[in-house]
Amino acid sequence: MLHQLGAAIGMGLASFGGAIGMGILVAKTIESMARQPEQANNLRATMFIGIAFVEATVLYTLVVAFILIAK
Repeated sequence: MLHQLGAAIGMGLASFGGAIGMGILVAKTIESMARQPEQANNLRATMFIGIAFVEATVLYTLVVAFILIAK
């Protein structure tokens, strides 16, 4: 019972944090593109790498949640 509750709370917090992180990342990238349009391609590539890292953190939490539920 507590394992399932811990998994649910952990996934909720990870999803919330991931969404906030991605929002900030995209907003700052767009702001930077507006300031320096000539660097747009470099900024876009860096943004996608950053989004992948943020999403990976959420997926790791999903794996941990599944492990907690399996106990």
